Formats: sequence, structure tokens, C-alpha cells
Amino acid sequence: MNLPLAGKVALVTGASRGLGRMDALMPAKAGADVIVTDILLEEDGNLEETTEKMGPLAQIMAQSKQIYTRSTAKEICAMGRRSAAFRMDVTDREEVKSVMAKVIEQFGRIDILVNNAATVDHTARLEHQNDAFWERDLQINLTGTYNCCKAVWPYMQEQKGGRIINMASITGIMGGFGQSSYATTKAGILGLTRTLALEGARYEITVNAIVPGIINTESFQMTKPDLRERMIGRTALKRPGKPEDIAHAVVFLASDYASYITGIGLPVTGGLDLFTF
Repeated sequence: MNLPLAGKVALVTGASRGLGRMDALMPAKAGADVIVTDILLEEDGNLEETTEKMGPLAQIMAQSKQIYTRSTAKEICAMGRRSAAFRMDVTDREEVKSVMAKVIEQFGRIDILVNNAATVDHTARLEHQNDAFWERDLQINLTGTYNCCKAVWPYMQEQKGGRIINMASITGIMGGFGQSSYATTKAGILGLTRTLALEGARYEITVNAIVPGIINTESFQMTKPDLRERMIGRTALKRPGKPEDIAHAVVFLASDYASYITGIGLPVTGGLDLFTF
């Protein structure tokens, strides 16, 4: 059985549920040892305080017990891979650096970084945008990705190689009505990706982004049914994607099959970015 990521060590941010959880499980199935990180942990004694800071979506997930950080790590170990779960707030630079150092100490290296941590629950037209949520989204989605890239960079330089995969969004290309903060941060990730691809090339560090379209995650299921149908109808394939569709792209970009690919934003959209009518 071909395991394209055998012997590799991957770290995934925002991996407690949804895309992040699948982005951790699929590299493990492909042979990698995977470190699962998220600001939310099942047994967090300050969970209420943490989710209040994160916003309404995190609160709903915590209240409905849809947090799977440690259980995801256990599931990976059950596959015969090594894994660990860490609390990591991507906006806290010192905590990010501390977690990266612990991973190096315990696992010896970090070959793959998947920047998945993000907020997606701030929706309002410009005149009604919540300024605090704007700042939160910039800090988590964009600066958080920057923080993780910067923290892992020296280890990948020393190793003379690595794969960084950033999670953008179709809204970063097309815009999104009522999604000023989200679209802005995802567009910024594409710029960051291309710049780091240039800077990382001399060290054999490839940096790519995935551009998801409509993916059937927990947050998508919370969208109003009529709006869900409108979004699905806008795709060429007339169906939402599955988290596995994104995770397969992660595995590809992390593998040797993509060793000559860097600086791209790979659309996984079901044709949402095509002119359909």
C-alpha cells in the first residue's frame, strides 16, 4: 500500500472539528505522524471564557460538545501513527513558538504545516460590521497564519525542506457579500503564500494555499436552508464538497508528487469559480 507521507511529521492548526479535523486525519491515513492543535480542548476548564473570546460559532460548538482535539489525536494513534494534542492559540506568538519547540523535542522535526485555524462567523454588510470581530478575524485568520509560518520557518530551513499549506477561501478571490473581514483575510493569505513561496524556494520549502468553495462542514449546516441551496446551485457540480475533498488536496500538496509546485492557490470548489447560470 502506497503511503505518500510515510515518515513525515505534520502539524495542523484549528483541528478540533470540520476541515481541520479531516486535514489531520487524512495525512495520518497517508502515513504521517500528526500533531493536532486547537485553541479548544475537550477538558479545558476555561472553555466558556475561551469560546466567549472566539465568538458565537465556537460557543455553539462547545455547548454541543463538537470539540474533538484530543479524540482526533487518539484516533490517529489507533492507526499506528504517533500523535499528540496541544492547545495552541495562533494569535499568541509565544504559545505558538512554545508548541513548535515541544513538537521538535518530542517528534524530532516538522515536515508539514497546515494552517487551518480560522473564524467564519462574522457576516454583516459594511455599515453593520462589528469592529471587534474585524480585528479578531485579522488576528486569527491572517496574523495567526503568519505567526505559525514564522515559528516553523527556522526548523524547515535547518531541515532543508518542508511543506506549508495555507487555507484560503473562494471569498478571497471572488469576495463574499457581508464577509468583508473573512474575504480580506483570505485574500491576504494568498499574498502571504506567494511571498513565502519565493523566500522558501532556496531552502526547498514549498508554500501553497488551498482555495475551498462550499464545503459541507458543521458551520455550513448551520446556514439557513434556502441560502445553502442558493450556494449549492451556484456550483457547476450542483453539490457541496466534503471535508475529505480538501484533505485529499492537503495530502497531495504535502507529498513528493507536488515537489515542483509552489506559490499556488489551488481551487477545490466544484466549479464555484466558473461562470455558471
